[in-house]
Amino acid sequence: MAEKKAANSFGVRWLGLLILAVLVLNGRRAVQAKTAETDLAAERSGILWQDPGNIGSRDLFYGIGGMQDAPTAGSYTFVKEDEGNSAPKFIVKDSNGVRWKVKLGPEARGEIAATRIVWAAGYFTDEDYFLPQLQVDGLPQLHRGQEWVRPGGVVANARLEREIEGQKKVGYWKWKGDDWLNTQQLDGLKVVMALINNWDLKDNNTAIYKQKNPEGREEYIYAVGDLGASFGRTHLDRVHSKADLHFYESSKFMSKVGDDEVHFATPGGPTLFLLVNPKDYFYRRELTSITHHVSRSDARRIGQLLSGLSSQQIRDAFRAGGFSNDEIDGFTGVVQKRIGLLAQL
Repeated sequence: MAEKKAANSFGVRWLGLLILAVLVLNGRRAVQAKTAETDLAAERSGILWQDPGNIGSRDLFYGIGGMQDAPTAGSYTFVKEDEGNSAPKFIVKDSNGVRWKVKLGPEARGEIAATRIVWAAGYFTDEDYFLPQLQVDGLPQLHRGQEWVRPGGVVANARLEREIEGQKKVGYWKWKGDDWLNTQQLDGLKVVMALINNWDLKDNNTAIYKQKNPEGREEYIYAVGDLGASFGRTHLDRVHSKADLHFYESSKFMSKVGDDEVHFATPGGPTLFLLVNPKDYFYRRELTSITHHVSRSDARRIGQLLSGLSSQQIRDAFRAGGFSNDEIDGFTGVVQKRIGLLAQL
């Protein structure tokens, strides 16, 4: 009898412990769900655009990071290669311990100029800088981009993206379907993408950054994280789709202007060679509609805003990307003409 009572008592204690464990677990799940809900609400109240104020005073040579964050002179130390993207990239560290993501190839120069124009319009960009040559200590044989490496670890025409302390990339946002984004601000960003012929508007080229503002509060920043496919043709082209003045000059800007809406020509439709990959072909066909049905008033607003830029500021954006004087003149002329067309809508 005593043994039976002891066994019953033991079972009751274990049942109680089990019930307590379930309650604790459910409580944790409730807290986690509430935390996730709070985080999502904070993320969806993130910042897509900020009033640039007097854009005539913005420094388009150094861009959003300014002169103070520009890469320092001297050599950099190789950290690792980034093999997860289409463009050749690797990570380096400077003498102050700051990490930089280096991009090589045809995207490097155009992306620099693109970040300056996008930032001038009040949108967020990465802190990108261009160096005609970069000394990298310990640089191994690269899997991609070795053709831009000279003897002694000297890299030609490099874009350096600064890693910002305390900033963390937490996800992507969608050009379509993210209903919490401010429609007017999103339309404005679409206009700027068409202005610079950025045809690669895939969702995974966007970025949501979590960081602390000057007051120490956490905030979420919405940006286009990859602007490399700019200032060339309006569509994917293996040779001339990026930073090519001839094709930028000759490309169509607006495909249709209605009483209330504008359809822009960038992104353009995929070429037939992509039919070898039907999934990619139809995906890129879908991208063309992103810049359709843009409010005419929103497009005009961007034109009027960017009209505040001087010719010298626009020239500085391309000078920052290491373009030749003739290229700077040509790109500046096209950008100014397009801004004028927008302002007159």
